[in-house]
Amino acid sequence: MVLLPVIQDEVEVLTDGEQVEKTLSIIELITSGGSSGMVIILILFLLLIVATYIYFERIFAIKAASKVDSNFMNQIKDHVSHGKIDSAQMLCAQQNSPVSRLIAKGITRIGKPLEDINTAIENAGRLEIYSLEKNVSILATISGVAPMIGFLGTVVGMILSIFELANAGGTIQMDVLASGLYTAMTTTVGGLIVGIIAYVAYNHIVVRTNKVVYQMEANSVEFLDHLNEPI
Repeated sequence: MVLLPVIQDEVEVLTDGEQVEKTLSIIELITSGGSSGMVIILILFLLLIVATYIYFERIFAIKAASKVDSNFMNQIKDHVSHGKIDSAQMLCAQQNSPVSRLIAKGITRIGKPLEDINTAIENAGRLEIYSLEKNVSILATISGVAPMIGFLGTVVGMILSIFELANAGGTIQMDVLASGLYTAMTTTVGGLIVGIIAYVAYNHIVVRTNKVVYQMEANSVEFLDHLNEPI
């Protein structure tokens, strides 16, 4: 009779005597790590929000930058061949894309040596690339920092577990170690998840940016070749 309360405390039973299978939600898993674990998880969550915002903001910006009319260069070459410089500049202004801005910069230098035109286009291209890569380095930083923050939580959790164990009088009890172990495991998993997401997002943006840069270079070369054609 004395052991009955102890048994009821350790095992939850149904009315028919079957054992209840206990589940642990994500919220319970995070809160089980104590205040230190929750603080680290909160930091990781904020980093995830920042990474997600930068990713989608850059994707939309790059998508808009890559839109160029397939007949754009043919129209530019036609205007330049017939001396309609103003019409060519107006067409570039209507397109309002990195490619059109590079071509517009080259058009403003028509009449000068080809090397000067090439230099002007290259300088404008560097500014366009810088604009495309805005805040992308933050994604790279998050992809490296997030796992490190997670591992920091692991160390903190293990320190808490050792501290609780040292104050437990030499008896090992899992409930004493649980809080520190939860902190160690949840922060590690959280840091790796955020780091992986940021890493994949960074590489995807780099690939998309490189495609736009290639597009800019191809159109610039086509424009310069047209200027270099004999009349």
